[in-house]
Amino acid sequence: MIDRATLQRLFCQHYSEMNRLARTLLYADEAAEDVVQDVFVRLMDADILPAEDDGERQSSKTRAYLLTAVRNGCINRIRQKSLREQVKNLYSIEAEMDMRYIEQRTETLQAVCDYADNHLQEPHRTIFRLRFKEDLTLKEIAQQLDMNLKTVFKYLSQSVCRVQQQFRH
Repeated sequence: MIDRATLQRLFCQHYSEMNRLARTLLYADEAAEDVVQDVFVRLMDADILPAEDDGERQSSKTRAYLLTAVRNGCINRIRQKSLREQVKNLYSIEAEMDMRYIEQRTETLQAVCDYADNHLQEPHRTIFRLRFKEDLTLKEIAQQLDMNLKTVFKYLSQSVCRVQQQFRH
């Protein structure tokens, strides 16, 4: 672990250059500061600086190490942002397509209901409405209307055929 004095010295010597590099790569001040701070946090947690040689050579190695860490942090940030945006865009496209499909289906169903209400004669209209709007079975419709099951089936079949003919595309 790096001692506090060393970390403070590195911060004072390299922060400006590290921050400038991060801002250049990310085009965002807050994100740049976050990346630089992440580099210093990782330095605090582990002893990962190059081994000490002589002063000037150590300084250039440390500088190169810190700038490389910032560059890598920025690349990771860009990748994460790109992935989030790709997922967001993918979701938006799928949601938009789903909404268009739902709207089209709703419009079609409304048109079918309107057609049935306005163009089917009784008892076709009532049987059609009970079957598809009320979701009753043929047996329940027959009981409710006091009709023969085969008669209900015949009327419903005729109604469905008329609606299908009207809405074939």
